[in-house]
Amino acid sequence: MLEALRLCGFQFDFGARRNPDVRHPRSGHIKSDIQIAQEAQLLPIQEIAEKIGLGPKDIQPHGHYKAKIPLEVARASGGPDGKLVLVTGISPTAAGEGKSTVSVGLADALNLRERNPVLCLREPSLGPVFGIKGGAAGGGHSQVVPMEEINLHFTGDFHAISSAHGLLSAVLDNHLYRPNTLGIDPTRLTWPRAIDMNDRALRNVVVGLGGRTGGVPRQDGFVITAASEIMAIFCLANGTADLKQRIDRIIIGYTRTGDPIRAEGLGVSGAMAALLKDAVSPNLVQTLGGTPALIHGGPFANIAHGCNSLTATRVGLSLGDVVVTEAGFGADLGAEKFFDIKCRFGDLNPEAAVIVATVRALKMNGGKGKNDLASEDVGAVKRGFVNLEAHAKNVRKFGVPPVVAINRFATDTDAEIAAVIDGCAAIGVRAVVADPWGGGGAGCLELADAVAEILESGEANYAPLYPSDMGLIEKMDTVAREIYGADGLDIHPSAAKEIEILEAAGLRDSPVCIAKTQYSFSDDPALLGRPSDFRIHVREVTPSAGAGFVVAKTGAIMTMPGLGAAPSAMGVDLVDGVVTGLF
Repeated sequence: MLEALRLCGFQFDFGARRNPDVRHPRSGHIKSDIQIAQEAQLLPIQEIAEKIGLGPKDIQPHGHYKAKIPLEVARASGGPDGKLVLVTGISPTAAGEGKSTVSVGLADALNLRERNPVLCLREPSLGPVFGIKGGAAGGGHSQVVPMEEINLHFTGDFHAISSAHGLLSAVLDNHLYRPNTLGIDPTRLTWPRAIDMNDRALRNVVVGLGGRTGGVPRQDGFVITAASEIMAIFCLANGTADLKQRIDRIIIGYTRTGDPIRAEGLGVSGAMAALLKDAVSPNLVQTLGGTPALIHGGPFANIAHGCNSLTATRVGLSLGDVVVTEAGFGADLGAEKFFDIKCRFGDLNPEAAVIVATVRALKMNGGKGKNDLASEDVGAVKRGFVNLEAHAKNVRKFGVPPVVAINRFATDTDAEIAAVIDGCAAIGVRAVVADPWGGGGAGCLELADAVAEILESGEANYAPLYPSDMGLIEKMDTVAREIYGADGLDIHPSAAKEIEILEAAGLRDSPVCIAKTQYSFSDDPALLGRPSDFRIHVREVTPSAGAGFVVAKTGAIMTMPGLGAAPSAMGVDLVDGVVTGLF
């Protein structure tokens, strides 16, 4: 099952770490994440808003513990004055790394240090929540709450994005049916359909069956909503006008002579913006430590750019003195796209980075099996350290100083922890132990102090990896060599032809978003640690002209995942009005 999930391109945190000190006071049993979240005493959302200077009229409550911050309020909040901290990680493994959990713990620790932090995270997708991940709101005593609502429908943003995407798909097929005045070639469409669920049967479908009135028969397919270009646009747009302009720039297909057709010709950007009217406003919730959290947007980092919305990040920077944000998967994916895409487009200036590592994951990168991680093996830690070392060096290539957070599990030994700290010291990077799951913000105070030290040093000198005027192939090659450590690219002839078309269509100056397995620096998920003597295989290149970047798909990466033999959905239930089974 894991191999099938790897082919779909997903990371899943299997937990495997339940702090023995966190037990239910009555039963003595170890508490689950959802039990901890549901037993917490939450503050009314108005009190959370007050912490960042927002009054009752500045928010639109969605119940007692959630609210939208309207765009007009967000714009009136002023320019960004806060300092931006990115949380990233080593290459994910089935052992789990806990990047979101560390992000929450760090924000709460900064709060305990009497800073005014704002946490900015992505919204969970229903696909992995009901697939195998089971939730994406942090864990233990470092969670954003209300946990079950955030993991399920939340404020409806994903549904709005799916609906806007579906409207464009429907109007496109209707245009093909009558009368196709744009001259679109039905065999050269680039706009798929989207649904926020893992459904392998929808990867390749045939639409338009049923006779003359059923539309134009053609091959089609679905992507998960997190991979939709509407999601990427949603996260990068600067207001409603920019949103509509970006939608109009979407390349939906080509004519028979190879000219690109843009969504503008279908005339529905206004209607799509209307569907997204409420969704574009950032969502305000809280952590278990009472820290304000903006959760908005949810692209994956292996098949999209993997960052929360620019709007939410800017609002956080204007309302707080430190923004803690997270980019998906390892630093080779989420961090690279954060630096090369989000910061470039948003004119952001990140000043520190946290690289999350676990002893368990390092041992897996050092050759240990998933079922053999509880026993001490300092040698495996040292062998796997090459993965962490490479990510640390890569972050520094963007001019951002990193600190390593060792997310401690109960089975970690002092000798193994010491091996990580010593290894980091040898490459000039500070490493600290963090316990966000069991200790919340109090378990991340040393990490907060290390981050504050970097912020106060003024050491950061952020710059993207490549200039905008570099050609698309050169940009892909630069990322492959500098970040992945590859010997170069092998580009399929059809992909090379598509690059020529896209550059001719005006996308040459766009950043590249490389879709690649998260489990390895290479495009082969089986090559752990720090592989060498490999090449990156680019099999397909597609435009995301509205988002402003070009996607290069490598290896066997897929944009629609499938479910395993026993999906998490089988354990989720509603009992007396209470959601159970999320973890």
